[in-house]
Amino acid sequence: MLKRYENKTVDAGWLHSNFPCMMACPAHTNAGRYVALIAEGKYEEAYRYARDPNPLASICGRVCAHPCETACRRGAIDRPVSIRALKRFLTERYGPESRHPADVYAGRAQKRLPYKVAIVGAGPVGLAAAHDLALMGYAVTLFEAAPVAGGMLCLGLPEYRLPRSVVQAQVREILAAGEITLKLNQAAGRDFTVAGLRSQGFDAVLLAVGAHQSRDLSIPGVDLDGVHKGIEFLLNVNLGYRFTIGKKVLVIGGGNVAMDVARSAAREVVRQHAAGVEEQEPVQANVNAVAAREMMDVSLSALRLGAQEVHLVCLEDRDRMPASLDEIAEAEEEGVILHPGFGPKRVVGSGGAVAGLEVLKTKSLFDADKRFHPTFYEGSETLFECDTLIMAIGQAPRLDFLQPEDGVEISRRGLIAVDPRTLMTSAAGVFAGGDCAFGPRLIIDSVADGKRAAMGIDAYLRGTSHPEPVIEVEILHRHSMPLDLLDLVRNEPPLLPVDRRTGVTEVETVYDEQTARAEAQRCLHCWVNTIFEGNEEDGSRCLLCGGCVDVCPENCLELVSLDRFQFAPEVVEQLVANEQLLNVELDEVRAEELGTIAGSVMLKDETRCIRCGLCAMRCPAGTITMEAYNLIPAEPTGLVSIASIEAPLRAPVADRK
Repeated sequence: MLKRYENKTVDAGWLHSNFPCMMACPAHTNAGRYVALIAEGKYEEAYRYARDPNPLASICGRVCAHPCETACRRGAIDRPVSIRALKRFLTERYGPESRHPADVYAGRAQKRLPYKVAIVGAGPVGLAAAHDLALMGYAVTLFEAAPVAGGMLCLGLPEYRLPRSVVQAQVREILAAGEITLKLNQAAGRDFTVAGLRSQGFDAVLLAVGAHQSRDLSIPGVDLDGVHKGIEFLLNVNLGYRFTIGKKVLVIGGGNVAMDVARSAAREVVRQHAAGVEEQEPVQANVNAVAAREMMDVSLSALRLGAQEVHLVCLEDRDRMPASLDEIAEAEEEGVILHPGFGPKRVVGSGGAVAGLEVLKTKSLFDADKRFHPTFYEGSETLFECDTLIMAIGQAPRLDFLQPEDGVEISRRGLIAVDPRTLMTSAAGVFAGGDCAFGPRLIIDSVADGKRAAMGIDAYLRGTSHPEPVIEVEILHRHSMPLDLLDLVRNEPPLLPVDRRTGVTEVETVYDEQTARAEAQRCLHCWVNTIFEGNEEDGSRCLLCGGCVDVCPENCLELVSLDRFQFAPEVVEQLVANEQLLNVELDEVRAEELGTIAGSVMLKDETRCIRCGLCAMRCPAGTITMEAYNLIPAEPTGLVSIASIEAPLRAPVADRK
């Protein structure tokens, strides 16, 4: 039976701090919910939690850099929950690549709108935007320069990481979201122009062209035969074009070179775009992940093309390499030989072809102001012999298709300037997102950009905003966690044995059901919270018995006397201003009385709480309850504005028995 009480206000900051995995995800996927449902064996319901906010869920289940996993509170105890691999476990059962795909569009489509939107680029940004716009009722046309849709998902990521069949299945599912037309082999500048699209009757245009151009390395010898750029190498390999590679390959890793380019580019975007743009900084972990993946993908792809030796040179020492320890170990397992702590000085040639790379030992990477400025030890020259050199030093967009009549401003760093809230460019009705606007990004960041662009386009064309999500509060009467919760050990995603990692065979495999459920059991249920409010109907109040303090296994509760606290004037002012939020905490005490009256205070360290529920079970007065918080979309499409999640919300209270 569902029983509702009067609305109560929930502080957004407090709420967000208790959804760390969800708030770390740029698309705000409720990871904790689908992980918990896996533990209960409710796989289809779990899949819908994973898929509804993320139209590229099947792809992210394989290759996402999982910022949600990085934020997972379990990582502070031992190791984070393997969220990405658990998402793949679900998509293998109900995703478009599975034998029994779930109907993700039932009841979500809206009435057809009288607007047409053109999207230039069918990569993660373009696909995500097309998906959401179609669900809103827009007619969308995707223009893709390549012979296949997917952008860098097909052109940049090796198939052993992301099978093409999965990308194709995901694209087919997105195209079924509504009135979406896909036009392949249609390149901006060659087959159409932005101004031309507007004259053809498109009411809005989204530029989602990615960053498919490698950055140059300015050292002598880079024009020798056998010297290649990382992105061009991957594009040729992934499109199946013939690519001649030598027996001894040397890869120059991106590392902080790529990171510095990305940081500078993002700062330049902020400095250059239109008036009213808010200051923002790139996420360092994202930049690291992009740089690391390029150099690892290039190295392992070279091995699979028949190279007898693949060496990797990067500026950083091994313990400062941008790649994760798992990625480094995987590369070394497959035969990549690492040479950390070296910077390229010149390419050495013989007979017009590359014969080696002369390097210097890295002395430092940053100057006194912490700006990237590598220095090297004099006289430390070392020569690494090679017959093929691949430079994986970062990516940049090609924007030469933009013409003055388009009115789209480009920054000095070669990126499209946008308003970060709406993603509109300096030209009204023209939007941009992803790598072409912000520099190299994670796939999930691009998905979020696509969703944000869809919202911006909708607001521009219809002048409407999407309603804030509703917070459902569920009171849990018999909440409990596994008794051995803290003893459960992380189950690493399964990998093929090294001797079977050949060609395009996918290296990582999927959890079996037993392992998936065991891994999901490790989740701390961060959306569940210990609430010290009592029950309105019973009129229960804290007895100050201290039983909750005694039973807490993590020592996150403490009962102390009020005279141990000092209340600064600004704190009291804040309490007075938020009286509605804090009336339970103050328990009939006026904020102005704090510091002058006697009493006791219950302190809780939210970061140490494991949501075991023992304090609620121990409380003799029923003052402590366990409550679960869930964000529910407020409209049939299921779409939630990323901006709206960041606003204060009101929550209907539910009591479920």
